[in-house]
Amino acid sequence: MKQLSILGSTGSIGTNTLTIVDRFPDRFQVKALAANSKVELLSKQIERFCPELAVVYDENRAKELKELLPSNGGVEIMFGPEGYKAAAEHESVDLVVVAMVGAAGLIPTLAAIESGKNIALANKETLVMAGDIVMRRAADKGVRILPVDSEHNAVFQCLLGHRREDLNKIFLTASGGPFIHMPGNRFKDITPEDALNHPTWQMGKKITIDSATLMNKGLEVMEAKHLFGVSQEMIEVVIHPQSIVHSMVSFRDGAMIAQLGIPDMKGAIAYAISYPERLPLGQPLPALEQIGALTFEKPDFTRFPCLAMAYEACRTGGTMPAVLNAADEVAVSAFLIRLIPFVGIPELIRRTAEKHQVISNPELSDILEADRWAREQTEKTINKICH
Repeated sequence: MKQLSILGSTGSIGTNTLTIVDRFPDRFQVKALAANSKVELLSKQIERFCPELAVVYDENRAKELKELLPSNGGVEIMFGPEGYKAAAEHESVDLVVVAMVGAAGLIPTLAAIESGKNIALANKETLVMAGDIVMRRAADKGVRILPVDSEHNAVFQCLLGHRREDLNKIFLTASGGPFIHMPGNRFKDITPEDALNHPTWQMGKKITIDSATLMNKGLEVMEAKHLFGVSQEMIEVVIHPQSIVHSMVSFRDGAMIAQLGIPDMKGAIAYAISYPERLPLGQPLPALEQIGALTFEKPDFTRFPCLAMAYEACRTGGTMPAVLNAADEVAVSAFLIRLIPFVGIPELIRRTAEKHQVISNPELSDILEADRWAREQTEKTINKICH
């Protein structure tokens, strides 16, 4: 039986993970749950799964959580960075599911690695910001990092049983989001409601907006570079609106292998947390005869400059990916509360990136400082625009 710590238990990945745990109680036990601020949902998860530790973002949320639990529910409640670190390092845990959103996932992931815990990684920002550091520490500790993102999980499956030196290229598929065929001159009128209306996937707000700008795919390129030890030139993004082919690889003899499935994250999550086993999920197969055609096309880097900027940040390396990610987080938040238009997201990111002085071989402290600087710089630009 695997003992789990789930960081980000109230988000989309976290709740899907707990759905799987609930279906297979003989295979998994939850030892720690960590969330941001959804204390009502977290309290229900605690009552259902009886973890030893529960963590929230701040002290006020911790007090609310205690009030919702009868006699604390027999669970230790912590808050803040120390709480997340404790959940990541929990003594009896075998596998830490990192499902937190954004840069907040980096430090807990590193803490889990230092404690020798295997990682089911759904937080792409961890590798975007500090991929070299994270992968090196994982190798030193003998820790396995299992990808949860559907695209990277698909690549992982496609590569099993094949020699890595035979790999020619990785193809990351993208649905293209709701605007893939919209003329660029209409982007200025896109509302948050429009952007949150994803055609195939049900995800959290941040990743849904990133899917609409194609920044999500750019971040996935950087994640794949570190996960699979390849150059960005070996990673190609392909628009695939049906979202049935989750990703593909090609080999030097011209062969290609693809992983297919319905657009449902439970398959990728289950494989990551049960590897090397496959759980009998009973997921339906794609109805290929009804779909009729699986189509593919190249992305338009002009209409979707976030993807172009992500590739450039990947080539630049150093602290630039952390700056790109931080600027994107701030810009997306500003768009969601209508401070900036949809087209303002890439413009804000560009302005911040152009002002950054890159550190080519950063320490962790340099990366964290670059993240802080980029957030502050992007906020300043927003304030200038709005006032």
